[in-house]
Amino acid sequence: MAFPLTIVLLISLSIFISCLHASDPPLTLDYYASTCPNVFDIVKKEMECEVLEDPRNAALVVRLHFHDCFVQGCDGSVLLDDTVTLRGEKKASTSVNSLKGFDIMDRIKNKVESECPGIVSCADILTIAARDAVILVGGPYWDVPVGRKDSKTASLELANANLPAAEEGLLSIISKFLYQGLSVTDVVALSGAHTIGMARCANFRARIYGDFEATSVKTPESETYLSNLRSMCPAALGGDNKESAMDYVTPNLFDNSYYHILLNGEGLLNSDQELYSSALGIQTKELVIKYAHDPLAFFEQFAYSMVKLGNITNLDSFVNGEVRQNCRFVNT
Repeated sequence: MAFPLTIVLLISLSIFISCLHASDPPLTLDYYASTCPNVFDIVKKEMECEVLEDPRNAALVVRLHFHDCFVQGCDGSVLLDDTVTLRGEKKASTSVNSLKGFDIMDRIKNKVESECPGIVSCADILTIAARDAVILVGGPYWDVPVGRKDSKTASLELANANLPAAEEGLLSIISKFLYQGLSVTDVVALSGAHTIGMARCANFRARIYGDFEATSVKTPESETYLSNLRSMCPAALGGDNKESAMDYVTPNLFDNSYYHILLNGEGLLNSDQELYSSALGIQTKELVIKYAHDPLAFFEQFAYSMVKLGNITNLDSFVNGEVRQNCRFVNT
């Protein structure tokens, strides 16, 4: 059976990246066992406070972790502020005006530093916090390997190039995941994190005034949902920063409702609905259906995929990295 050239290229890229990541430095579960044995408890307690204050904080931290790992690996580069000598990633096209949660990381880092000064990297804290954030809103548990170092650099260019955008097509999204050593299955499972996320009007305007009606099942509920979206997000310029939940059914609960929304053709972002509606998404469509009907399978795969995401590393951070005292700035 002959495969389209685009699929062949994606398969070849996947094999290449698998080899590329095979020699990544190892992470371990007991890295801080003797130097900061309470770090997991500290992060968990702080995340409990943050999510209790506002359940949406869970999604902010998970998104921060994702943005960190897709640029230079999971090395805390996303947390760096711009300085005279360093250009950070916070103003990347997929991050500016929408990436939040930096103050949450500041508070957790301060707590960890007070007990274990100079021991635990910001990259590890963010990875642990993302796991705890998911659990606190009903999601699955997974063990978090640790031992990352914080980078002394950031890359606005890589942030703009590597991170998937809201209006991106399916093959482009898949290629960006494959580049990180993540599979098509990981694409669909990790996208399920949008069950607790919010999106800005600027990122879903084209969708709700584009093909939303074509993919939607056109029930009274669906029509009301679209009408509400359009009322808060006008077709003309304005209201860019107004937000809507990507899972309008259970926005503060980590469950598989997101996939049911895609089955109904009501995905808020084009990049989400493409997983089910794209003519090129034979495998992704099957996975959306599977996770919609089997929440346990989704939870198991999401946990596995989050470990893979968190294990994206680069040798430079291990050799030349550090443990930042302040997550926003490299040590002086």
